[in-house]
Amino acid sequence: MFKSVFGKYLSAFIAIILVCFGLLLVIVSGIVNQYSTSVKSESVRQVAYSLSDHFTDEIREAQTPEQKKSIVSASNINDIISAMDLVMTTADHLTVIMTDDTGKLVATGGENHSQISRELQLPSGMMAQLRLASPVSRAEDFHPLIGEIRLVYAVPIIASDGEFYGAVVVASPTAEWTGLMDVMTKTIIMASLWIMLAALIAVYFISERVTAPLKDMSRAAREFAAGQFDTRVTVYGDDEIAELGMAFNQMAASWQNLDSVRNTFLSNVSHDLRTPMTTIAGFIDGIRDGVIPPERQGHYLDIVSTEVHRLSRLVASLLDLSRIQAGERKFVMKSFDICEMARQIIISCEQRLEEKHLQVEFVCDEDHMLVQADHDAIYQILYNLCDNAIKFSYEGAVYRVSIEQCPDRKNKLRVSVYNQGSGIAQEDIPFVFERFYKGDKSRGLDKKGAGLGLYIAKTIIAAHHEEIWVSSE
Repeated sequence: MFKSVFGKYLSAFIAIILVCFGLLLVIVSGIVNQYSTSVKSESVRQVAYSLSDHFTDEIREAQTPEQKKSIVSASNINDIISAMDLVMTTADHLTVIMTDDTGKLVATGGENHSQISRELQLPSGMMAQLRLASPVSRAEDFHPLIGEIRLVYAVPIIASDGEFYGAVVVASPTAEWTGLMDVMTKTIIMASLWIMLAALIAVYFISERVTAPLKDMSRAAREFAAGQFDTRVTVYGDDEIAELGMAFNQMAASWQNLDSVRNTFLSNVSHDLRTPMTTIAGFIDGIRDGVIPPERQGHYLDIVSTEVHRLSRLVASLLDLSRIQAGERKFVMKSFDICEMARQIIISCEQRLEEKHLQVEFVCDEDHMLVQADHDAIYQILYNLCDNAIKFSYEGAVYRVSIEQCPDRKNKLRVSVYNQGSGIAQEDIPFVFERFYKGDKSRGLDKKGAGLGLYIAKTIIAAHHEEIWVSSE
């Protein structure tokens, strides 16, 4: 159970509730106990002083020493008990003990007074303190005398002439406080149980809301692992779980697209390998079988040679591409003149330019413009662009290579290759930098190219943290 989200949520909620209510119980108990003790101590003290003052007044009104002595003695027990009952009408749950000047018990009153031993005798040390008109309030001093730890207060009965006649001891049992604490504890426990029940219900619905999308994603992940790349999860809301669901769907879309690209890649590679190999095999078999006459063998061997070179270029492009993607091709950044590089490429293509009678234009802001890049990689890109521009130009069209300073970025150069031809369809423009992509779906217009040149160009430019784009009309 505790391995599930529901179990973890529930255990966390219950632990937090128990800790919080435990701390609440301790804090409230301390506050209530402190307040009860303070109130009860004041009540006990007031009763003790009220009785002491009452008997002090009676002693002061007595005429003879014998009368004064008899006021706090067993012979006056009825008056003493009446005075106790009168004073204790304003205070409940108190026990009152009256002693004479020797510390011997004279009378008791209040709650549980019958349990007090009739042989009670206050210790001499306590009597000595009371004779000095000093009250005693240490519960441990009375515990052996009254049988349980109580809140107690003892005050002396001293006449105006300073003569000591006895003492009044008032005690309050702790049982009533224990009862109050029991009620309070039960109340807090019941409240915590109700809250835990509410938490259980809340956790159930919250965890169900959280786990339902996760279960859906788990199911989708299993289907995804089984090769069903069109699997998607339903996204609810805009919280973190919803973000996870959207991220999962994006990942699934990427994998689906990658799977499509992979299938297209295999299809294109198979086509580009099978076609020249079929041609080569057919012509070689024709020569070996004597189907092709000797005077035509040279022509067909030239075709075989062309197809072999085409295969070689395809394999070289694939190897180059895999090295770049694997990070094995290291680019050496150095400064070189890109204007001179463009001139050399145009000169190397002179024969093909003349065959199509193209009007060559070379535009450069300055005669020499330096860039910081990998020389061979940039040469490969620029040659590929120039070669494509010649390949797809009309006869006698304008052919332009321009190198200029970027107007919005002073430390960048923009190299453009322009031609006039049939152009690229608008729906094809987003895909021209994809692997094996060709606008000519039949692959009959450009039989030499494999559709990897622009993809390699984009990969190299991306490794240089620069941009390459195309526009066409």
